[in-house]
Amino acid sequence: MKKKVLSIIMAVTLVMLTVVGCSSKEVVIKDREGREIKVPNKIDRIISTAPSNTEVLVELGLADKLVAVDKYSADVAGIPDNVELIDFSKPDAEKIIGLEPDIIVASGHNKTGSTEDPFKIVEESGISVAYIPSSNSIQGIYDDITFISEVTNTKEKGKKIVENTKSQIEDIAKKGKDIKNKKKVYFEIGPAPNLYSFGNSTFLNEMIELIGAENILKDENAWISPSAETIIDKNPDVILTNVNYIENPTDEIKGREGWENINAVKNNQVYQIDTNSSSRPSQHIIKALNEMAKAIYPNVYNN
Repeated sequence: MKKKVLSIIMAVTLVMLTVVGCSSKEVVIKDREGREIKVPNKIDRIISTAPSNTEVLVELGLADKLVAVDKYSADVAGIPDNVELIDFSKPDAEKIIGLEPDIIVASGHNKTGSTEDPFKIVEESGISVAYIPSSNSIQGIYDDITFISEVTNTKEKGKKIVENTKSQIEDIAKKGKDIKNKKKVYFEIGPAPNLYSFGNSTFLNEMIELIGAENILKDENAWISPSAETIIDKNPDVILTNVNYIENPTDEIKGREGWENINAVKNNQVYQIDTNSSSRPSQHIIKALNEMAKAIYPNVYNN
């Protein structure tokens, strides 16, 4: 009898040790850059280095697990009041390691202007770093959300976020398909004198097309600096801007020398679009998409 009890105790102990051992194991996956990384099965402490990733993590219900975010995530609704704000243009490896994160959800933007991986030392210390390049398509945004949810063991929540966003975008796209006379649109993300906008291969261009309009710079590739003469020559019907760091950006556009004969300016069709939702590739692009649709085709999308 004693031997039997002893055997049971040993078996239970073995099972418990196995469970504990499995829970502490890491899994090897590929991040959105295609890099092989090791990710812990259990994630309790997260660092996010880009607002779009932070927005996804908060929507997944993981705000309480954020121990640090980038300084541009400070305005993301739902982040903890006491979360550490870090400048990731020059990340402090010692400080980051001291926060003991289980994973860093990093952005391709963190590598801008650097020849080396800014998180190389952190990763070498044993902390998982998952890179998510800034997506240039709506499908890419869906894939980012799915990846983050899988890594953080919130797959079902991620699936719901993607399905809900898709549903709302599809409602707009259905109306956009019925529009025959497409308005020409110029979307400004950098004001004069150094204009900045975008062409194809961007999620914003895709959004303009879904609405049923046409980006006047659609033949250009990705992010560009067009000349004022180009915009005047293209003569857009509607001008949108998400610039928020100058006073009265729409009035500034309408007051530019030589722009008074552009259709959008003549007809007072210059509109401000929410900055964050139109510049951060997350589920919140739906807010910008709705604003853009109502500005371009108010009779179609205000009903």
